[in-house]
Order: sequence, then C-alpha cells, then structure tokens
Amino acid sequence: MTRSPDVAVITMARDEGDLLPLWVSHYARHVGIDNLVVLDDNSVDGSTEGLGCTVHRVPELRGGPSFEPVRMRLMNGLAAGLLAVYDYVVFVDVDEFLVTDPTRYPRLPDLIEDRGRPEVLGVMGLNVVHVPSVEPEPLDLGRPLLEQRGFAKFTPLMCKPSVKRINAGWAVSSHGIKAPYSIDPELFMIHLKFADRSRLAEVAALRNAVSAADGRAQGASWGKSADHLVEIFDSVVADVDPAAAPEFDPATAGLDDMVIVVNDRHRTPQQGQVEALRTQPLVRIPERLRGAV
Repeated sequence: MTRSPDVAVITMARDEGDLLPLWVSHYARHVGIDNLVVLDDNSVDGSTEGLGCTVHRVPELRGGPSFEPVRMRLMNGLAAGLLAVYDYVVFVDVDEFLVTDPTRYPRLPDLIEDRGRPEVLGVMGLNVVHVPSVEPEPLDLGRPLLEQRGFAKFTPLMCKPSVKRINAGWAVSSHGIKAPYSIDPELFMIHLKFADRSRLAEVAALRNAVSAADGRAQGASWGKSADHLVEIFDSVVADVDPAAAPEFDPATAGLDDMVIVVNDRHRTPQQGQVEALRTQPLVRIPERLRGAV
C-alpha cells in the first residue's frame, strides 16, 4: 500500500481569538494535531493556550519595514527544519483554510499523493464574502462555516504556493516562492478576511493598532483603519444580487497563465485584496465544498 505523505502545517498567530482553535481543529483533521506548529507572536488574549498542538512563543519581532523579511526568514527556517523529517510543509495564516472536495480527497495528503507529490503546489484563492442581505451575522464559529457563508470572490493574489516539499523560500508575504509551481484547480484556500462584517471591523481595528504601534504592514490592509475597510466592504455588497451569482468554476480562472516570475520569485499578479474585493465578480462557493470547513 502506498504511504500517504507526512505533512506539517505551520502558522504565526497574534491575538486570533476563537478562530485559532478552529484552525487547529481543521488542520488536525487533515494531518493530525501532532503535526501542527503555531508560532505565537506575543499574543495577550490567551488564544494560544491549551490548543493541543506545538506552540512556540517567539521574541518580539522588529516592526517597520524589517518585520516582513524577518517573519519570512523565521517561517522559511522553520519549514527547512521540518522538511528534514516531513515530506511536506504547509504555511497558511490563521484565517486561511485549505480544503478539497471531501468526496474525492478526504484529507489533504490524499490529494498530494494523487498529484504525484509535486515540489510545490499552489491553491485556488477564494475570499469568502459576507452578504448581509441574505446571510446571518455574526458568523458562528461553532458551526460549519460554509453552511453559513455561500459567496466568495476569486482572488489571484491568494493563489499562494502554500504547499511544498523542497527547501525553496517563500517570499512576498508567502504569496511567492523561489521555485516554479502550478495552481491546483481542486485545492481551494477558503480565506475568511471578509467573511463576516462585524469580525472584519474587530480584526481590522486590532491589526491597525499594531501597525500604528510598530509600523508593520503599513502598505497592506493592516495600515487601513477599520472604518475605512468596513466602508469599502459595505459599498461592495450594497447592490449585489446573490441570486445571480454563478457557481465558481476553476476552469474559467485562467490558471495556466496566472503564475508569473518577478525577480526570480514565482507568484501571481499583484492585485491587492481590497482591489479584488471591489472588482472581481461575486460567485457561489462550489456546493461540493460546503461541508469542508
């Protein structure tokens, strides 16, 4: 019998509240809780306590322009060490959930094995979008998420090379990698940044305060105020017709030509998430994924 690959999943967390236990539960189902590593970036909300997986509290990272390069060095170093004993390492943020069609690939390693164990695997980035006119608020993290949220926007920036078995460094906030990769049309990243209006405001306020305090990620959404992000969100969902949204079809995404090379880094085009929220069409999350997270 073919052995499915051993996979480790890593993340860095700071004050992620009740979302972090959900992240642990999700990835534990795919790879086992002993194969999860959470780096705690000085959380003060207690969210990294009692998770059941490996948690390592890191010293305070420098802010400003050096924050992201230091974070990438840390995560790449951790991944390099883990690849000495694991077949694959997956790097995702706490609000990023990799899912497969559960009827075809019950666990992520099943898909990886079926693909012939590629060196790097990219994901289909779907930014879940809360449509308040037809969906409840707030999101109940104690219930299956995709039973409560059915809409998304395909976001090329989120088609990250999240899965790797080679020691090639992730770059540009893990949106790129120093190795070729392709995007798998059956491996989805369900990203929850815009999945709940009230949570968007709460998380944005926390992250904006951190950015103001130490200067990290000021060019990204962390540098935008909560009021500004919610105003953008409200303008985007104000006039949508959810009944007219088609089911997302990966075949329409143009995956064959999506990965480009910039400064020896393989990545997707650099359209920000807020811009994608404004311009990408609203789609329905494929029905086959509804029980996956």
